[in-house]
Amino acid sequence: MSPLRSLSSRLGPVSFYKEALAIALPVMLQQLIMSMVSLIDSFMVAGLGDVSMAAVNVTNHLNFIFFVIVNTICQAGGIYIAQFNGANDREGMRNAYSFKILFAFSAAMLYFSICRSVPSRLIGILTTNNTAQGEIAVTGSGYLRLVSWTFFPMAVSMSVATSFREIAKPKIPLIISAVATIINTVGNWILIYGNLGAPRLEVAGAAYATIIARLFEATAFISYASFSKAPFFAGIRRLFKIKKRLVAKIFAKSGMIFASEISWVVSETLMIAMYNRRGGAEVVAGMAAGWTIANIFFALFGGLWTASSVLVGGALGAGKLDEARNRAMWIKWGGFVTGFIFAIPGAVLTYALVPVVFSNLTIAARANCLGLVLVILAYLPLWCFINTQFAISRAGGDTAMGMYTDVSVNVLLFAPGSVILSFFTTLAPVPMFAILKLTDIVKIFVARYFLRKEKWVKNLTVNSE
Repeated sequence: MSPLRSLSSRLGPVSFYKEALAIALPVMLQQLIMSMVSLIDSFMVAGLGDVSMAAVNVTNHLNFIFFVIVNTICQAGGIYIAQFNGANDREGMRNAYSFKILFAFSAAMLYFSICRSVPSRLIGILTTNNTAQGEIAVTGSGYLRLVSWTFFPMAVSMSVATSFREIAKPKIPLIISAVATIINTVGNWILIYGNLGAPRLEVAGAAYATIIARLFEATAFISYASFSKAPFFAGIRRLFKIKKRLVAKIFAKSGMIFASEISWVVSETLMIAMYNRRGGAEVVAGMAAGWTIANIFFALFGGLWTASSVLVGGALGAGKLDEARNRAMWIKWGGFVTGFIFAIPGAVLTYALVPVVFSNLTIAARANCLGLVLVILAYLPLWCFINTQFAISRAGGDTAMGMYTDVSVNVLLFAPGSVILSFFTTLAPVPMFAILKLTDIVKIFVARYFLRKEKWVKNLTVNSE
């Protein structure tokens, strides 16, 4: 059988993709809107120069670490919400949702304390030996102290939004995020540059606008979940009635997801610190700007994750194991093809966006930005495939696969490679990144080995109480 025909046989019926698209598209649009918030922030802050751009985006990477931690908690609880939804078990959904809220808020309290206590040290880690480190640290510290207040509403919003997605109702998060984006954008325009008679707050203005938008978002999510009587929603009193046995099970899952995600985010942070050594603010600002644009395309991953969770996890929760196997194969290869479909027009869009959005950055910063995004787009089909592999495994509760895959490759190949290329070569940041990401090819084969064992083909709702 030819490779093309073999791929065609694995893609599945059109009806499946219509169902998957109905679930994935609102999620992708929501994440696209969130990415546009970041892009608009960067566009407005870029007008203040390379140092301000670098400071805000280094700080945003620290915030991204918090996002990964809370997302890990939500993924662990979400495994059970999706399967309990398939089994029509409302009590089980409420328990899993309570887990999300309680532990996400606890993580927010801890991370808030750290960021408020030692902001300069955290920023310094990512800008070691950069010629503009002092200026970046001063500007970034003030921004981080302010924006750390968003951790609490973010914990609430993510817990509720992911729960709506896991019961196949992703349109609500889309609408709320769209309104929050408008609030954030208008707030930036008013507060960064002092429009409509407001004081010109520059970087601090971006932080205040984000705080206002996040507070609105959290309030809207809680209000809608309560008034619509969402099947997973639990009030404050109900939150603390979570069943300990289920907490233990979710913790077991979240521990492995946490190991996987933390190994990834730490290795990525190390890589950023290593390539930020190559110059001054133009490197930090340019590479950060590239990630801002790349996040537009990363919206694909959220759609793939949610579709996998709902379609595969729902089938498993309903006891339809063979159907879950078929759906897993179809969405995996469908995601691979989708990556190609987005990569080519994405390159054209990038060439058009960079000179316009980041016209106030230096030529060197714009060159780093463009190069990074083009490399990311070249890897997009590969990353779509890897994301669906992980999502399928976690939909069935097999969080060990992701842990073994991520930890082994990140610790043994990616992290050491970052240090070696930084200290023993003169490669520029973009080529460094391109070479290091070749290690992701290894992840595909490690994940494939574990997926074929089918430990993920499991109905978690049986004896879950």
